[in-house]
Amino acid sequence: MVLRMESPAPSIKVQDWLLGEPLTNFQPGKVYIVEFWATWCGPCLAAMPHLVQLQEQYKDSGLEVIGVAADEQAPTADEARTKLDAWLSEKCSNLNYRIAFDHTGEMNKLWMEPSFSVGIPTSFVVDRDGHIAFIGHPTELDDVLPKVLNGSWRTSDEGKTADTRRIAESESIAREQALKKPINDRFRAAVEKEDWKTALSAIEEGIALMPDHLNFRQAHAHLVLHRMHDMWTGLPTMRQFAHDAIDRNSEHWMIAALDQLFHPNLDHSRFPSAERFAIGKELSDHMLALNPPQGESPKFWSYPAVARYYHESGNKDRAIELVELALKSLDGPEPVADELKQHLLPELLQALANYKSEKVCCGALCAAPQNNFPKVPKRGRTRKNIKPRRKHKKE
Repeated sequence: MVLRMESPAPSIKVQDWLLGEPLTNFQPGKVYIVEFWATWCGPCLAAMPHLVQLQEQYKDSGLEVIGVAADEQAPTADEARTKLDAWLSEKCSNLNYRIAFDHTGEMNKLWMEPSFSVGIPTSFVVDRDGHIAFIGHPTELDDVLPKVLNGSWRTSDEGKTADTRRIAESESIAREQALKKPINDRFRAAVEKEDWKTALSAIEEGIALMPDHLNFRQAHAHLVLHRMHDMWTGLPTMRQFAHDAIDRNSEHWMIAALDQLFHPNLDHSRFPSAERFAIGKELSDHMLALNPPQGESPKFWSYPAVARYYHESGNKDRAIELVELALKSLDGPEPVADELKQHLLPELLQALANYKSEKVCCGALCAAPQNNFPKVPKRGRTRKNIKPRRKHKKE
C-alpha cells in the first residue's frame, strides 16, 4: 500500500530510544514530525538545529519531534548503537526531541519504502488525528508545518498537489535507480579488475540511457583521461563536459569538471597545458559569476576547486583569497553542521598552508605546508596570454 497524505500513520517499531521517553502510540490532538536521519548524512545534520528550533517554537501547539536513526552504517546493531550513543553524547547532549534507533530495517519497511522515499533526511508529519499530513524534505517544514497545525494543509489544493508531485518524482527516482544499478555493478566490477574497456562500455551505456546524469559523465571523463590516458578521446570528452556544466549553470557540474583538470591527486601531465588552462579559466569565470565573492552563498564547496586553477595558473594571491573566503563561509549566515565543518576545515586549512607556504591555524587546528606540494609554476604567470574559449549562453 502506498503511504501518502491522508494515509494512517504507521506504527513506531524501534529497537531502542536513545533520547527522550519511549513513544508507544501517536496521541490524538498532537502533531508529530518523524524525521529519518543518520550521523553520516550531511544534510541530516544540517537539519537538526532547524528541528530543535521547530520543537521549541511549536511545543505549546502540541508538536513533538522524533528523530529515527534507521540507517546507521555498522556491521551489527550493538556497534551501530554504541556509535550513535557516543555521537549524541558528544554532539547533541542538549537535544530537545526524542531519538529512536532501529537496525532491523523495520522502520524503513513501514515508512520509507511504502512512501517511495529514496533518501534521507525525510520528514513525515503526522496530523492530530494520526494520519499523514506531509512527506518531504525538512527544509519545507517552515511553510507546511503552520498550516498542518492550524488544520488547513490537508484540505488545501496546495497540499494535495504537493503530495501528487512528490509521489511522481519519487517513482521517477526509483525507476532511475533500477536502471542505474546493473550499470554501476558492471562498472565497479570492471574497475576492480582494471578492465578499462569493459568499464568504458558500462559508462557509455549509462550515458546513452541518462545523458544528463552527472555521475556517469564525471566517471566517463575520469576513465578516459586518468585511467586509459586516451587524450584523443579525452580532450573532446572534457570539452563537452565543461560546455554542458556551463550551459547548466550548475556549481556541482563545474566543480566536477574542474576536479578532472586540477585535482592534486590526479596526474595531468599528459593533458595539453594550453587546453587544460583555457577550459579551467572558462569554468572558473562562470563559477565566480554564479557565486560571486561578495555574495552570501556558501563558498566552501566550489571555491577550493577554483582556487586550485588559480594556483596552478600562477595567481597565488587569488588562490589564497578564495580559500580564505571558503573558510569564512563556514561561519556564514547559513548554519553548517559541526560534522560537516570538522570534515571541511582541515582540507581548507591544508590548502591555505600550501598556497601561503607557511603554517596557518584556525582556533586549535593548524596545518603546515606539505613538502611535496608543487610551488607556483613560473610558466603560470603568462596565462593571461591564453585566449579563453567562447562563452556559452546560460540556460
